[in-house]
Amino acid sequence: MTPAPLRIPDYRAFWLSRLATTIAQMAMVIVIGWQVYDIARETMGIREAAFQLGLVGLVQFVPLFVLTPISGWAADRLDRRYIARAVISLECLCALILFSATWGGFISIPILFGVAALLGVARAFAGPALGALAPNLVPKEILPQAIALSSAAWQTGAIAGPAIGGILYDVTPHFPYAFSAILFAFSTVCLFTIGPIQRSALKPGSPIKQMADGLSYVRRNRLVLGAITLDLFAVLLGGVTAMLPVYARDILQVGADGLGPLRAAPAAGATLTAIFFSIRPLRTDVGVKMLSAVVVFGAATATFGFSTFYPLSLAMLALLGAADMFSVYIRQSLIQLHTPDEMRGRVAAVSTLAISASNELGETRSGFTAALLGPVAATVAGGVAAIVVTLIWAGLFPQLRRARTFELPDEPPPEEATVIAGGA
Repeated sequence: MTPAPLRIPDYRAFWLSRLATTIAQMAMVIVIGWQVYDIARETMGIREAAFQLGLVGLVQFVPLFVLTPISGWAADRLDRRYIARAVISLECLCALILFSATWGGFISIPILFGVAALLGVARAFAGPALGALAPNLVPKEILPQAIALSSAAWQTGAIAGPAIGGILYDVTPHFPYAFSAILFAFSTVCLFTIGPIQRSALKPGSPIKQMADGLSYVRRNRLVLGAITLDLFAVLLGGVTAMLPVYARDILQVGADGLGPLRAAPAAGATLTAIFFSIRPLRTDVGVKMLSAVVVFGAATATFGFSTFYPLSLAMLALLGAADMFSVYIRQSLIQLHTPDEMRGRVAAVSTLAISASNELGETRSGFTAALLGPVAATVAGGVAAIVVTLIWAGLFPQLRRARTFELPDEPPPEEATVIAGGA
């Protein structure tokens, strides 16, 4: 039986675009990380190469940090379909640049960093535009199901992308970039099939004031502040993505073939969780369950850090991915259901910035820490720190513990509306 959201042609096109884009992005990301580490390791050594991996996250985060106010305002002011088409076309260009450089034999760390920065620009605009577009395509009563399906598409792409990227890289290094360029082109075509959408107009005011409204909407709620900062610090401290090339090559010693499954394992756990929620939505004690999921995330991260047994490492990565998806599902459902449509782009921009800060800066943190302490100590310490932060936040923000259900009030008061930003 086809899920209700996928029976809607516009949402189906959106879902296919999200799936194709994610596969392409993940196939590129794993190869970029491998090439940076491989090039740096030959000339700088293991710890210095880990430092370079950290810089990859940083150069993606800086454009996002600078452009977030503009990208959120643009998603509320302009047609979200046009923005999504433009940024995915930019990602296609990035894939073609790396394809040419790798095929021509002149790939280098500066080129890889330059393209990573362009991908950061694309993500700055893609997050708010796509995040705000999805609720325009389905009725609100099936929006949680649509969110779970969208997350499943992303996670499925995150499984397939690294595996395909690793396999194609073994065939010849430029193949993954050609494959990604084709998928980005397909994704753009899908977005062109989405028809005009109705959405609320921005309230009158200057662009600067309108940009500030999104930050103000989030800042004045203790619930949203606690949720965003919990996600920010837990994933920033506990993220392991940047260390996977180090573990694949020098700790688990499974090489490029083993790196693909390592990169895909968190997405495998997350996909199963998203599929489960698309069938059986969560209904009670959502706040406590979100906090518990983050604790599990930290524990799985620390266990992965200690592991030298490849199957155990895969299992822990799958578990931390499932725990992360559990908490993501809760935050995403609440933010979409409780945010007015005319604010969705700007609130999504704040959420995207927090997500990127936790992911990209988390990669930078793990790279820098690994350069100082070594990769194992850095990973284990990050997992323990994520647990400590969760326990502290449960005390500092009791609103998180008290969140019970996803029930949507008829008209949330504009000054006290409940919003929770999602992670990825």
